[in-house]
Amino acid sequence: MTGHQRQILDELRHIEEKHGVKILYACESGSRAWGFPSQNSDYDVRFLYVHPVAWYLSIEEKRDVIECPIHDMLDINGWELRKALKLFKKSNPPLLEWLYSPIQYHEAYTVAERLRQLAQKAFSPRAAIYHYLHMAKGNFRGYLTGERVKIKKYFYVLRPVLGCLWIQKHQTMPPLVFEQLVEELIPEGSRLRADIDALLVRKKAGDELDVGARVESIHAFLEEQIAHLEKLAGEMPVAEGVSTAQLDELFRSALDEVWSATGQFGAK
Repeated sequence: MTGHQRQILDELRHIEEKHGVKILYACESGSRAWGFPSQNSDYDVRFLYVHPVAWYLSIEEKRDVIECPIHDMLDINGWELRKALKLFKKSNPPLLEWLYSPIQYHEAYTVAERLRQLAQKAFSPRAAIYHYLHMAKGNFRGYLTGERVKIKKYFYVLRPVLGCLWIQKHQTMPPLVFEQLVEELIPEGSRLRADIDALLVRKKAGDELDVGARVESIHAFLEEQIAHLEKLAGEMPVAEGVSTAQLDELFRSALDEVWSATGQFGAK
């Protein structure tokens, strides 16, 4: 276990004590999970948590996120389980990414695995493609339209575009690891593949990849694929769907699993 991993686990325990919650699952969600962190990249830790049962027995709507100030390269935020389940029912791509993150810091209960078992049923190719396409277009317009561009932002357009192409091909959530997407979807030996691989080597080596001349092969690929995906998105299938009853049962059993085990079921 690295020093940062120990620090993350200590922070998660502190959050539990400070907020009186139990953390069900915690993972990495940013560039470290995607496989291309810079030397100064934050640790983007995301987690799911539950309050004791009595917290839910109130007529008041309460805050359903925990957000910690960024410090020591740690960016830690979490969603309360009921919020997460509502988003899961809508096939929320960030939540699905968390569940399949290749870097998992903490998984103490069965909730995350039960959600993974329901994920393909909940997954909506149409909703996911719209999500990733919106991300790609925003970064493309914001950083890549001039003759000189912010080079590292190519990754923040390539990843969602390749995610869309994965969904088109497989009808499943795309993997988080960027190199898996490249290996599957960009032909080896092509100019495009060579240019992407070269940028990836530079980013992993710690190059700033600041403003520079645009990479024509990548630029042309992104323009072509964004136009293609704009036409495709509305034709993609929607989710089979998970019922509210199924997620209600999962929620109630999660509360029972967490708080019965600690002897605090129903505690404030």
